[in-house]
Amino acid sequence: MADEAGSGSEGLSLFGFQISRKKKKEDEKERPSIVPARDDEGGSYTTASGSHYGQYLNLDGNDSKDNYQLVMKYRGNAMHPEVDAAIEDIINESVSSSELKQNLDINLDGVKVPDRIKKLIKEEFDGIYGMLNFKELGHDIFRRWYVDGRLYHHLVVDEDNPKDGIKEIRPIDSAKMRKVKKVKYKKDPVTGAKVVENTDEFFVFQEKPGQSTSGVKMTNDSVSYVTSGLLSEDRKKIVSHLHKALKPINQLRMMEDALVIYRLSRAPERRIFYIDVGNLPRGKSEQYMKDIMAKYRNKLVYDAQTGEIRDDRKHQSMLEDFWLPRREGGRGTEINRDELKFQKFIDRLRTRFSHLFYGILKKQLILKGLITEEDWESWKNDITIDYQKDNHFAELRDAEILTNRLQTLDQAANYVGEYYSKEWVMKNVLMLSDEDIEEMKKQMDDEENSGEIDNEEPPEQNVPDEEPQDEEEPQGEIEDE
Repeated sequence: MADEAGSGSEGLSLFGFQISRKKKKEDEKERPSIVPARDDEGGSYTTASGSHYGQYLNLDGNDSKDNYQLVMKYRGNAMHPEVDAAIEDIINESVSSSELKQNLDINLDGVKVPDRIKKLIKEEFDGIYGMLNFKELGHDIFRRWYVDGRLYHHLVVDEDNPKDGIKEIRPIDSAKMRKVKKVKYKKDPVTGAKVVENTDEFFVFQEKPGQSTSGVKMTNDSVSYVTSGLLSEDRKKIVSHLHKALKPINQLRMMEDALVIYRLSRAPERRIFYIDVGNLPRGKSEQYMKDIMAKYRNKLVYDAQTGEIRDDRKHQSMLEDFWLPRREGGRGTEINRDELKFQKFIDRLRTRFSHLFYGILKKQLILKGLITEEDWESWKNDITIDYQKDNHFAELRDAEILTNRLQTLDQAANYVGEYYSKEWVMKNVLMLSDEDIEEMKKQMDDEENSGEIDNEEPPEQNVPDEEPQDEEEPQGEIEDE
């Protein structure tokens, strides 16, 4: 726990707590290199002089000179009705709400630790879930992360007693926050190249971005930071999932504006035809006008067979609707490829968003002394976040897969014992694992022993044995006569 940054940041005062870590061993120290270590989150501004306010991004003619303007551009485009509807579909699919269960929960089945440790980790996760108030604000938190492309939270800790852990989690406006990596170089005496000596990472909070050159510098441990995982072409700037949609949105707005002007100018959709009737009487003039109207109102079609021009009212316009029948069981009820792609996209979003809970949970467990940082590094790949799934798509997909497997099983049943074995059919048609097969056999034996399944042979099988006796009796009577 410290208020000052470590090595390489002399005179740099940071706000917030900092977890004390053991000094690196000789073999773990940073090895000489001309570039800093890879940043998995990405998007941090690398500086050697301490200045971190000069970011520039050109976006198809729209200049976003800093992080604040880029985030505000994302938020402005997210207010477009078409974009907002698409975002709501994605958020509703990603975060499902329920009055009885949590939106998401931690899964520790793959972590090889005693149940007592699992229980403590589960309790701390529930505490973080409650401090975020994710049950009520989960939709809003996920939306802010999706639109802005990044999400910041301030982890409030009692610095006098840090072992009590995180007391409060406060959201920070993403447009006012910036991650900075300060790199200190030294000159290699042999080659003369600039070699990285050490790096320091911290966050800078500005109440009015772009208007002042000073800000509050915060420690890396006191801030929870999760990004979209998408980077710009130079791999230095974080972009949102809406970044690819900025140009189409601008084009859509231009088309809508042009369409509004066209509709206003052509709103009546009426045309006036002046027909010269000369000095014809009133009755004849009206008849002549009706003849002209009927002549030019009809659709004249060229008949290629006779070479005549005729009036054909039966041809179908390209604007008319088509009504085509479809039988039950057609491809209309199947899950198409777009739905599969959308579900995979939702799974990627959920996996990335889970880093919010991973980062906070790690710091909470280390602060309370429940685990060490080495323990977390060995467990992090086995800890997963399970999201609640109540969408109709998953049910349709599972039902369709099961139906196809049963239909294939019905066709393959005639060849069991001749070309295929039962075990092969269970593994390759029903796609059951060895554990599933053993469990299924155990359940079937239990149901048979309990009497739920009656496997006794039907008595009808004894009837054919009696038929020859009935046929022999009349033969004997005929011989006696």
